[in-house]
Amino acid sequence: MVSQELQKIYAHIDENVEEHVAKLQEWIRQPSVSNTGEGIWDCAELTRRYFEEIGCQRTEIVDVGTTEWGAKGNPVVYAEYDAGAPLTVILYMMYDTMPIFDVNAWSSHPYGANIREQAPFKNVMIGRGAVNSKGPQMAMINSLASIRAVTGNLPVNLFIIAEGDEERMSIGLRKFVFDRKERLSEADCMLGFGRQNGRGIAIPHNGSEGCVYIELETSGANWGKGPMAGPIHGGYKRTVDSPAWRHIKMLSTLVDQSGNKILVDGWYDSMEGPKEEDKSLIEKTLKLVNMDASIANLGIGGFIDGLDSRSMLMQALYGTSINLDGIWGGLTEPGTAGSIMPDKVTSKHNCRYVPNQDGPDLMKKLRLHLDKHGYPDVTIRIIGDVPWIEADYTTDISRALLKMYKQFDVEYEMLPGTGVAQMGPYWPGYLFGRVLGLPLAMGGLGHGGKAHAIDEYYVIDGNENVYGMAGSEKGFATILYNYAGLS
Repeated sequence: MVSQELQKIYAHIDENVEEHVAKLQEWIRQPSVSNTGEGIWDCAELTRRYFEEIGCQRTEIVDVGTTEWGAKGNPVVYAEYDAGAPLTVILYMMYDTMPIFDVNAWSSHPYGANIREQAPFKNVMIGRGAVNSKGPQMAMINSLASIRAVTGNLPVNLFIIAEGDEERMSIGLRKFVFDRKERLSEADCMLGFGRQNGRGIAIPHNGSEGCVYIELETSGANWGKGPMAGPIHGGYKRTVDSPAWRHIKMLSTLVDQSGNKILVDGWYDSMEGPKEEDKSLIEKTLKLVNMDASIANLGIGGFIDGLDSRSMLMQALYGTSINLDGIWGGLTEPGTAGSIMPDKVTSKHNCRYVPNQDGPDLMKKLRLHLDKHGYPDVTIRIIGDVPWIEADYTTDISRALLKMYKQFDVEYEMLPGTGVAQMGPYWPGYLFGRVLGLPLAMGGLGHGGKAHAIDEYYVIDGNENVYGMAGSEKGFATILYNYAGLS
């Protein structure tokens, strides 16, 4: 049971769900691609407007300027709501998305925000950013608007932070948090978005793995061999050294023949496995692992080395990796021909790490490895670093989240260790937990899928297992009331 006030808020949400859905459509229809800058400033302004509409007394778009890794950060949208309440919550959001890649591969335009039936759900919204993460976040915004419409105020004070760089290592958010550390540290906790899986099980992810993102570059200019100032004719390979082949040979020293074991000296040092208190959570989490479903959903041929479900889960939660995200140099257009020897080749890599590893330390070890193997000329360019943070489910804000799941009769499973969801990404929780020293919680109701992929979707009308958008809004309101002791 919940309070009569919450019941009135639920009723308001149900009565205004069409308007709430329309607002999500507006947000999705505004491009906001962080890696290209497409629509970023326009989307920042739209996001700021949403914060104004829910009654925030202070809103601003913050130009963070140049970050510590040399790139210019995208703007952070910041807002404050003073409810005169004893508790202050930081709401973490992101307004940026991934690019489209191939618009013709989508069943409807990725910025169309079209609604259609999609089994087993009555209605879903298709669009870039639908689930990652405009859908869950608009549910938060709509929920706040509904609370104010019913009560005239919010149960807690808010610092709202919406970053525009989540898809590129949160570089702008990092600078923003460090610049305003004193003010933001006045908050009592941080709360972020989350959702249910397709079976209706909620998985709060209060922790995060670490990830350092880098570019490796081999060039004739640094090497002192091969083309020095631009590509030359490929026919010269008979007599001229190739930076491209050198780069491939360099990459082959990083991993074994399978590509799965890292050969950098000391890379696995200091890695922390599961704590004693995590072991029971691991057994519970195993019940969620469906290998066949995971393989089908990911569109892969299987997991590495024929891993069983336990080994796969342990790798997902406590493993480390160096991925090759992309490589380019010289002639790259498909279907074309022409003899080129590129003067430089660049590759992108995300390096995932766990407690008690450290991103800068791993890069030092990588530098030593390259030097040792005869590649002192290869440059390492750090794009960004997001350290890990361990999960804690014993704080007041986590208890408010878990209580909400029970109130809505939703099964939930807490992940151990870093709290990284199976195949799940990092998120910048360290900025709130390690830098600001705040307890944090990430979770909620609702469902969506195909993040970063074709036909990304968010469920508008759910089914017997999964709540739709209205349910997500009600769940968020309940978390705030639980935390304020008013539910």
